[in-house]
Amino acid sequence: MAADLGALKEDLQRRMDGALDTLRREFAGLRTGRANPALLEPVKVEAYGTEMPLSQVGTVSVPEPRMIAVQVWDRALVGLVEKAIRDAGLGLNPMADGQLVRVPIPSLTAERRAELAKAAGRYAEGARVAIRAVRRDGMEHIRQFEKKGDISQDAMTQWLDEVQKLTDQHVKRVDDALADKEREIRQI
Repeated sequence: MAADLGALKEDLQRRMDGALDTLRREFAGLRTGRANPALLEPVKVEAYGTEMPLSQVGTVSVPEPRMIAVQVWDRALVGLVEKAIRDAGLGLNPMADGQLVRVPIPSLTAERRAELAKAAGRYAEGARVAIRAVRRDGMEHIRQFEKKGDISQDAMTQWLDEVQKLTDQHVKRVDDALADKEREIRQI
């Protein structure tokens, strides 16, 4: 029975860590005024009859702090890459130069900073909700173990406390990541 509870705790840890990883990816996609290849990760290019991630049609690099460059492998796709970046809703205006697509990163206005901070807050709240859902699932499993008579009520209480501690640790990590992102947004 202890093995089942240990496996449950590992599963909860893994799922909560997954929520944090998702949050980090979402934060990386927020444009903060600095060039970051992760900014273009959500961009999909209509190529060869299917939608493909930008990274599958070219090499994304950061040649200077306020510029992202995409070296498109197939010359026929340059226009499509340029259009995909422009239409991705990132507020970017790419310029083609041969097989290279240059994406200048404009500086942020105070209004845009506020929007980014709000978006970061929404992403963080989504991560907190996901972590709490994992906690609820774990607590239900532990209560089922107790109902079946697999564990005592005291053991159930201890395990519920463990799950709550795990949840609190992960929520704190979300809050710390949000504070770091907000600080980064203000400093630009």
